[in-house]
Amino acid sequence: MSTKNKVALVTGASSGIGEAIAQKLSTAGYKVYGTSRRGGGEVGQRTFKMLPLDVTQDASVDAVVRQLIQLEGRIDLLVNNAGFGVAPAGAEESSIAQAQAIFDTNFFGMVRMIRSVVPHMRRQGSGRIINIGSVVGFLPSPYMALYSATKYAVAGYSESLDHELRTQGIRVSVVEPPYINTPFEANSMQPDTPLDMYREIRAGMEQRLKDGIAGAEGPEVVADIVLKAATATQPKTHYAPGMAGRLRLLRRFAPASLLDAGVRKDLRLDAIAR
Repeated sequence: MSTKNKVALVTGASSGIGEAIAQKLSTAGYKVYGTSRRGGGEVGQRTFKMLPLDVTQDASVDAVVRQLIQLEGRIDLLVNNAGFGVAPAGAEESSIAQAQAIFDTNFFGMVRMIRSVVPHMRRQGSGRIINIGSVVGFLPSPYMALYSATKYAVAGYSESLDHELRTQGIRVSVVEPPYINTPFEANSMQPDTPLDMYREIRAGMEQRLKDGIAGAEGPEVVADIVLKAATATQPKTHYAPGMAGRLRLLRRFAPASLLDAGVRKDLRLDAIAR
């Protein structure tokens, strides 16, 4: 599918996966607008424009979409990447307010963007929406319960929405990467009601997360998959790059007890507990 004269909007594009996606789309021929809460920031090697956007605010979302329609007259591709995590912690170490905050960005932020963009895509009779999920959206990680829950929600919403919009010329995909070597940890929120009983477990899980990220592929692997999904004649609903693809097969075909044991061994949960 040609990218000539196509307009793309990428949220959370100031660094990491979002920046790599925006750069990849721009290189492929899209006219790309990235967003972040701070807007432009350091330009560096970017070949795309940055706009200020807070996905937790209806007015901010509507203003950016309205601005883009005024500038370009259309939006052909929306990539919902904005989000953050909670540092490894017991599920009970986050308050209800913190749980609501992470859902407000990771899930409802995506919903706000889609609600604002879809009417324009529907009038065009075409459009692509790609939501960035995670491997923990189909294989949940212990001590990342809230983050896993938001990514499960992203996956379910994306799959349902694709069925709804397909007959209107709009396709929806979710990309579910594994560990990616980005500053994920720096953007993670610390639990706001920590309990001493989890202190050693938290430290062990934080180190395991650091090790996993340090040895992971860079964000370009996600950017490549997003471009593939955006330009495919018949896009898939789910894309799982790298190790995530193998984990998805395991989730589907491996016995539950074997997968359970594998998760605990990989994360060293029983060793941490001792």
